[in-house]
Amino acid sequence: MFQYDPKLHWPSAEDLPDSDDTPVDNELQDLIPGLLKAILALIWGNRQDWFFGVDMGIYYHPEQSAIVPDGFLSLGVERCIDEDLRLSYTLWEEKQVPIFVLEVISQTYRGELTTKKDKYAELGVLYYAVYNPRRRRKPRLEVFKLINGVYDLLPGNPVWMPEIGLGIGRETAVYQGINREWLFWYNQQGERFLTAEERAFVAENRAEQAERRAEILAERLRSLGIDPDTLI
Repeated sequence: MFQYDPKLHWPSAEDLPDSDDTPVDNELQDLIPGLLKAILALIWGNRQDWFFGVDMGIYYHPEQSAIVPDGFLSLGVERCIDEDLRLSYTLWEEKQVPIFVLEVISQTYRGELTTKKDKYAELGVLYYAVYNPRRRRKPRLEVFKLINGVYDLLPGNPVWMPEIGLGIGRETAVYQGINREWLFWYNQQGERFLTAEERAFVAENRAEQAERRAEILAERLRSLGIDPDTLI
């Protein structure tokens, strides 16, 4: 569990590197957490007590290199600290350990199920999700919960996380014109939250249906000898 000693002179985020300069293996390591962040911005647009970082360093000690997950969620922190936003996430400044961390495995393993997993447990990250799109026999998405200092694998798809008020799961859909399996947030009933593109499509369909119903009603009124324009 992360321990902060206020007597020590700890550097600020501006004093530390904001990247480990390690390139991602695949677009998915950027697109998948980016999609989750974009959906959060839609469903939590009025909330200012959360932050979702994508490929951002989490500093837990000034003399240690940052650990850099593909995505992470913190609750109870400022969504925007200033107009320049965050350079990195320093635990001694934020005073809040992320509640959820996501790692997307692409071409090579980088300790996602060993050293990184152990470090997240040591820091006290409650939920740890690992997505491996290349798996065929084992589940591609595994969600773990920290119980008594050890990560237990949770069953189901999606997996409900009550402390966050969201579920996470995988589902095939179209995002940015790409039809494949993506990760999404879900409500407690297991219903998936839509992307911005999907919301726009639903709104357009509803508008077209409303317009068609209005046209049908107008035709019926005219058949009765009533000019619908006079009713406006």
